[in-house]
Amino acid sequence: MAIKVIAQRRVLKIGNKPGVKKFVMRPDLYSPIQEKKVFAEAATHSGISAGVIKAAWDAAGEVIRTWATEGHSIPLPGLGTMRFGVRSKAVENLEDVKTGLISVRRIIFTPNTEVKDELKNTSIQITCLDEDGNVLKRVTSGDSGDIEDNENGNQNGGNQSNPPISSDDPGEGD
Repeated sequence: MAIKVIAQRRVLKIGNKPGVKKFVMRPDLYSPIQEKKVFAEAATHSGISAGVIKAAWDAAGEVIRTWATEGHSIPLPGLGTMRFGVRSKAVENLEDVKTGLISVRRIIFTPNTEVKDELKNTSIQITCLDEDGNVLKRVTSGDSGDIEDNENGNQNGGNQSNPPISSDDPGEGD
């Protein structure tokens, strides 16, 4: 199995060199998997009926939403943890603290070690396209498999100087 990425040549419209052609990477998006297929596959792996799995999953989802809105970090067995947070501006004075400082509400997922290891050990296949979508070449990853750690603002393992393909700058506040 591999993660598929597209690197397409485009004319940059923003940045320090607008008008220059560069290869811009983006994930090659797969079609979404239907919920019922997930439950059917889980039923096959567990020997439990798909209906029972769906009922349990729905109940777990309700508990997760309730506890997360109460401020808890929720374990997602086999995956990691999830919590809610905010992105906000920092201010020096107490009288300046107000809800208007919050720019966005966030869902923060922290994968467990097994999920990070799975990602680290999965190859990446890059398909390079020209402006018209014609394939120029294909490349398979030989990188160190660094994983971005959003909780600590760094990468995990390998060469720490390699930037991720795309990033979400956590800014100030959480």
